[in-house]
Amino acid sequence: MKNIGLYCAMVMTTIVFFVAMVVLNELIFGSLEFVPGVNWIYLPAGARLLCTLLFAGAGGVGLLIASWLVCFFYIFPNDLVRSSWGAVVAAVAPYGMYRLARRWMGLGQALNNLTASRLLVLSVLYALANAVLHQIGCWLMGRGLHPDRLLILLVGDLLGTLIVLYGAKLVLQLLPARSNPYDLQ
Repeated sequence: MKNIGLYCAMVMTTIVFFVAMVVLNELIFGSLEFVPGVNWIYLPAGARLLCTLLFAGAGGVGLLIASWLVCFFYIFPNDLVRSSWGAVVAAVAPYGMYRLARRWMGLGQALNNLTASRLLVLSVLYALANAVLHQIGCWLMGRGLHPDRLLILLVGDLLGTLIVLYGAKLVLQLLPARSNPYDLQ
């Protein structure tokens, strides 16, 4: 690893951004919680996909740490197994979709060929993977399968992801354009 400082900065940025999205989601959409950990709109899902797209493995590590902290201290404070599984899924699902995009969509490290349609497909696949993996975890822990939670988790993650991604796009559009030193105009 060439630049450990940069890697640590990406991990920390991911942790801070994810926790900020959890707080913002609670403030804005807290009333849309179906059951603990299942929301009709879940902004942190968008933070997960965005951070893995931007920071790759460092984003995955940051998500694992942040998700475990959020699960253990906030969502499921008395359930170490569920908190651990939730954190692993929260890191594996978006990182898996990032790897899928790199392999089958030809996504480059600079994300220069990430089109709007590819991003939408990636968002849907991520929301589906996350919802299914969480339900598998519930089933493995003996808590049964809950199709209603699966559907709400899928919808909430997809909506949250789209809100965060389009919000990031809007912020980038509002920033002043960087001048090109080679532009002779």
